[in-house]
Amino acid sequence: MGRTCLGWVRAAVALVIGLLILQAACAALVTASERLAARLGLDHYVAGTIAEILSTLPELVVIGFLIPISPLTAFVIALVTIYNNALVFSIYSYFLPKDRHGRFLMPLPITGAGNQILVAGAAMGLILGLVMMAMLFSDHPKNSFTPLDLIFIGTLLLVIFGVYVYKLLNDYAKEEQEVRNVLELTDDQIQTRRSLVYDPVHASSWALIGGYLVIGILGATLGGEQVAEFADIALEDLTLNPLLTALLLAGFAGMSEYVILWQSHRKREYGIALANSFGGITQVMFMVLPFTLVAIGVYQAWVNPGHAELPLMFSFSNMLLLLFLFPMLFVLVELLRKDHTLGLLDTTIMVTIFLLLIALLLTYGVEG
Repeated sequence: MGRTCLGWVRAAVALVIGLLILQAACAALVTASERLAARLGLDHYVAGTIAEILSTLPELVVIGFLIPISPLTAFVIALVTIYNNALVFSIYSYFLPKDRHGRFLMPLPITGAGNQILVAGAAMGLILGLVMMAMLFSDHPKNSFTPLDLIFIGTLLLVIFGVYVYKLLNDYAKEEQEVRNVLELTDDQIQTRRSLVYDPVHASSWALIGGYLVIGILGATLGGEQVAEFADIALEDLTLNPLLTALLLAGFAGMSEYVILWQSHRKREYGIALANSFGGITQVMFMVLPFTLVAIGVYQAWVNPGHAELPLMFSFSNMLLLLFLFPMLFVLVELLRKDHTLGLLDTTIMVTIFLLLIALLLTYGVEG
């Protein structure tokens, strides 16, 4: 009993320390992105996208430290975080300021490239889930992912992400040009408007921006190591189930992004807030998840092929996590396409889908 209590204390301390360090690292990375955007005169949405990409670095570090301890936990965290972020985006969309028709016009990068990337994510989840189901419930000898499978799938997702970022920025450039033509703004007026947007951000040298990046990277490494220590204690000493541990960690993983979302909304920087919340879906799906798959594949092939949790099996929980990507992302696409905003009913639908997934995982997906 005493050892168990001590184990819980050690695990809690490691988790709290890790999360605090990760928060600080994320703040440094976001500060670097804001000052970089101010120096280059970028728009809020583009700045928010850069901030969101940099803010995923701590998640990648955590995943990297977790894989040697529990590849399954790392895999589940990456997938569950997609659902968490989709839920956060849905709820946040409801609180955006609306016009007299009860709508908030979403930026073109969300309704254009954003919708397309959500469709791609839904399709990839459905395809992988159905393939796993077909192989598991037939006479096919394959019942798990090989390293080559993981690396190939991860590489495909990364290619999609690269094209998505290009199209996203291209769509924004088109939207900005249209606004500029309608308002007949000159280059000087555009620059003046941008300087007002970034007035609270102090002018920074490249050395200072680089310093913030270094601090963020070091903090992400130290924080990720502490979170991995928590997972090690939880799985080895406290013998918690990998799925339960992953659900717990996934709940904490996005806290830094949620803090950025709240702070941006309070400052009425809706472009940064939207880019952060929407990017939390797309960048986890097409950057964090493929990184996780490739890293697990490399670890399985060349580092420790005999790990107890490898290969990743076509289990009920894994299939459920992939299959549910289709209804979650597809519904989000349809709701955004309908009126470019989410109302009370729309948000309720998204919350219901999320709660159903968690209930099924906790009830039937925990494999003892």
